[in-house]
Amino acid sequence: MARPAFLITIDTEGDNLWQNHDKIDTRNAAFLPRFQSLCEKFGFKPTWLTNYEMAIDPVYVEFAKDVIARNQGEVGMHLHAWNSPPLVELTDDDWRHKPYLIEYPQDVIREKVEFITQLLEETFQTKMLSHRAGRWAFNEYYASLLIEQGYLVDCSVTPRVDWRNSPGDPKGNGGTNYRDFPRHAYFIDRQDIAKAGDSPLLEVPMSIQYKYSPLMNSVKQGVDRLRGKKRSPSVNWLRPVGGNLDKMKRVAEQSLAEGVDYVEFMLHSSEFMPGGSPTFKNEADIERLYDDLEQLFSWLQSRTLGMTLAEYYRHVKEVR
Repeated sequence: MARPAFLITIDTEGDNLWQNHDKIDTRNAAFLPRFQSLCEKFGFKPTWLTNYEMAIDPVYVEFAKDVIARNQGEVGMHLHAWNSPPLVELTDDDWRHKPYLIEYPQDVIREKVEFITQLLEETFQTKMLSHRAGRWAFNEYYASLLIEQGYLVDCSVTPRVDWRNSPGDPKGNGGTNYRDFPRHAYFIDRQDIAKAGDSPLLEVPMSIQYKYSPLMNSVKQGVDRLRGKKRSPSVNWLRPVGGNLDKMKRVAEQSLAEGVDYVEFMLHSSEFMPGGSPTFKNEADIERLYDDLEQLFSWLQSRTLGMTLAEYYRHVKEVR
């Protein structure tokens, strides 16, 4: 591959799940063709990582089937444990606490993974190959189930980020600590997902870079400790948050400078809809988002080659 891959991953889920705790709407499905068209304009192929409520939304299903039929993208799996069948109550209010899948009993985890995989494959008449965990929570047992179900790629790892201070079940230990995980693609070790091994599951970590120098991060964490706070060092993602075009370019540049053969972008499907997220609240915000995306994609077009996650997996297998 002459150029590194550009991997566009979209967590395809209900509207404004940051704030909606009693119901899930899927109106954002109607706003996705615009982004798909933008990707195709620049020769990029998004991977739509799809969860339960979107998999049963007829507007999204029609949209995604067309993308698959034209080979202009991929549908993968994304699982939010609190509303994906079979429903098993874990906390006093699962919709508010949004517990991590890895906090459930193993038999429940297995049932949920099997259910959503079968639903997606029957709905879209294609094998599910790519996956991202809901709320980025991943562990060895979860990985073993993906391997069992025939998945080839996971993209749940967020290097440099520790999710333990982001609670799910209030009685639990929070999310996964990815601080010391690899920052490049690797086939995981079945016994330790933080290490490379000989499993068939390729881990493709998110493109994330420290916001400050190591010295400044150390100083900031020291100040946080004095204040009784526990936080990961500040980071920038290859992810739009409004007005961060230059930072996204810098993340891509730094990642490629480290020798990584891809850059990975992410956003939630609901963020393409006005009011679908806390970040992009109105039509003006959406237009600014698309201005940034147009410039970012134009900048990346000559530097990268667009691929879905499954296509990137096949490339890795060819060169290794």
